[in-house]
Amino acid sequence: MRLASYKVRGRDSFGAVIGEGGALGVVDLKTRLAPQFSSVLDLLRDDGLDVARAALQGVRADFPAADVEWLAPVLAPEKILCIGINYANRNADYGDQDVPKYPSMFYRAPGSLSPHQGPIVLPRESEQLDYEGEIALVIGKPGRRIAQADALSHVAGATLCNEGTIRDWIRHGKFNVTQGKNWDNSGSIGPWLVTADEIDLAKPLHLTVKVNGEITQDDTTASMIKSFAELIAYVSTFMTLKAGDIIVTGTPVKRVPQPDPPVWLKAGDTIEISVPEIGTLRNTVVAES
Repeated sequence: MRLASYKVRGRDSFGAVIGEGGALGVVDLKTRLAPQFSSVLDLLRDDGLDVARAALQGVRADFPAADVEWLAPVLAPEKILCIGINYANRNADYGDQDVPKYPSMFYRAPGSLSPHQGPIVLPRESEQLDYEGEIALVIGKPGRRIAQADALSHVAGATLCNEGTIRDWIRHGKFNVTQGKNWDNSGSIGPWLVTADEIDLAKPLHLTVKVNGEITQDDTTASMIKSFAELIAYVSTFMTLKAGDIIVTGTPVKRVPQPDPPVWLKAGDTIEISVPEIGTLRNTVVAES
């Protein structure tokens, strides 16, 4: 299933995206499953995925996908955990040829990520808005100290993330990057959550990023330093992963290094992040009013 959260006809709802290409439609699950399930997060927390699948059998779309305003696939997750420098070639970009023993990590706030087709905001305080295309895992089955061999069974599905960054603000603090990673609407997530039964997370996934139609990132998860399973095992060592938690798994190196002086995103730029098994997350930059 492709599960999505959205606004339609003046109300918040959630459902499943069906069809392909220009014929995408949405089956509204809130009208079928409430009050037992009122959100995607409810489905994940209360073992509702099979209920949702059953509700989709033999039904047609309630409205075209073009009629909805997309929201983040999982609203109000307890945790958004981001992994830094997790592709081998990107590690070398930082002048480090040694494979790190442990992942680099930081938090993002839900409000820092716009939904699919929502605006990415260039703030007044900085011109250094950058992008990072990533695959994000959404936890389904909670767990603590999860064995690597069991880790993927805890994943409900995957979505895409533009882990947008205000570069000069990640240098404000000596030991963290939180300030540069949490500007309101500086990144994005979506377009939907593809459930784990429809995507093989143990096999390489091909991630591409386009800026204004030009491919700027192009790699597969085979280049990751820490696999999806390793990340889940590591994180769950020190904290309980709960249904709806999101792990943003790292970004590949850009195909063309930053020129000197650097060129940053500007108002009007469009960023598209794609994985064939998931879809395309598309956003346009706007200047903060």
